[in-house]
Amino acid sequence: MTAYSLNLKVFWLLVIILFTGIWCMFLALRRSSDEEDGGCQENSLSSLQLLFKLGLLVLVCYVVFRYCSYCPQQKEQNLNFHHQHQHQLRKNLLESFYEQHIKLSPHVLGHSKAHVSQIVGELIKVGKAKQHDTGVIFRGDYLQIGSAYEQHKINSPDCFDILVPLKMPQSLKLEPVFTEVSKKSMPMLHGSITCGVAAPKKSEWVKTYKHFSDGFCTEVNVRHQLSATLVLKWFHWKIQRCLNVIRYQFEERCHITLTVWDDKLVLKILPRSDYVCCHISMSVRLIPAFHVVDSVYVTAQPWGTTTHQDHLNLEPYWGINFSKYEQKYLAWFKDQAPSNSCHLKCLQIMKSLRDLSAKTFQPSFTWQWRAIFSSYNLKTALFYLVLQIPYEKWDDSLLMERIADFFTFWKECLQKEALMHFFLGNSTLPNFITLPKMFKEAQPVNLLEGYGPELLDQACFQLLNLWVQMPRILRMSSPPRNFIRESLRCKHTTL
Repeated sequence: MTAYSLNLKVFWLLVIILFTGIWCMFLALRRSSDEEDGGCQENSLSSLQLLFKLGLLVLVCYVVFRYCSYCPQQKEQNLNFHHQHQHQLRKNLLESFYEQHIKLSPHVLGHSKAHVSQIVGELIKVGKAKQHDTGVIFRGDYLQIGSAYEQHKINSPDCFDILVPLKMPQSLKLEPVFTEVSKKSMPMLHGSITCGVAAPKKSEWVKTYKHFSDGFCTEVNVRHQLSATLVLKWFHWKIQRCLNVIRYQFEERCHITLTVWDDKLVLKILPRSDYVCCHISMSVRLIPAFHVVDSVYVTAQPWGTTTHQDHLNLEPYWGINFSKYEQKYLAWFKDQAPSNSCHLKCLQIMKSLRDLSAKTFQPSFTWQWRAIFSSYNLKTALFYLVLQIPYEKWDDSLLMERIADFFTFWKECLQKEALMHFFLGNSTLPNFITLPKMFKEAQPVNLLEGYGPELLDQACFQLLNLWVQMPRILRMSSPPRNFIRESLRCKHTTL
């Protein structure tokens, strides 16, 4: 059946014609009755009065008609103009905030990377030269991972993540196994794995690999498993010894220290005062890792905030690192999207808004907010969005629409209490990502599992409030910059 709607313009026109016709008939009848009683003068006077009244009636009807048809259109135009005006104000405010407080200077970022690369390179070189075959050894290279190397770092180029691949003795084989574990009390176990260690013969554990077993393994169900805690402990000791060897090379150019914070090994680099161009303190997180298969690594997880008993329970668990696949995925999308694509810009803005909002929360909720909207979870949301939204719609002119998509996506995830890991158990991965079978066919991992409905509802409420209050938050927030955004040409090209 065809649906019909009332055309108001035609309706009011018909009403005017109908009432005009009725009025004319009424005047004509009255005129005929007057002709029977009056003369010519009264006749002509009556005709003039008739014409005047008829014209007045038509004029009034026309004014009413125009008013009735014009008002809804005018209101709609006013609303559209108001919406467009507010949209443009939001966009201008967000663009200004991005340029002033989020966007990094390519010069400073590039120079910071150069400082980090040279120091870490020397550390690894010394570590590889002085090692024993009976234990864990350096592979001899390092991998640059994280936001600083994926072009979505925010605020300041002062933090870097470096993956340091390690190797076991040649005859030992690493056997990663997915283990079912309750995540309700330990959300940090999302995507974790245990790593069994197999020797050619069981008898060789006592004869040949006792040193390795005592120093790096724990026994679970009569099986040797690589202990993340023991590997971290050895790695801290090894890096400290390497730093003692190379420190003198850089003592005139920068001050280097090694600290452990929540089980994270952090290299602190402070250039000396003559480095006017990029005189910022840099923190380099060094992450020990073992290669599993096809650019997949397992990393020793830092459980620093857990209790002693939980720390013992978490000892055999390792994190899975897909950094190489993440970088490949972002590079692929960059080739498909417009040259001025805003996908990384959106991710930077979301991370910055998360940090600004966290300042207004109670301390008890702040760390939970940051955990739910962690940088990895925000990046996972971006991975899904770039598949859902056509490439051409990531043009920078559509920035506000894409930010709105980010908020909508997260609202739906929090309401469903689910944000699925993009790589583990994802059957909808693009064809060019050839993930190893054991990871592609693994059980899907929910990154929001274990936080609880009430907490996720609170996070959803705060997220929607952030969207409404975003202009006010951006106006009130002016984070200081601790480095020179645009500087003169650097005088120091090497350390």
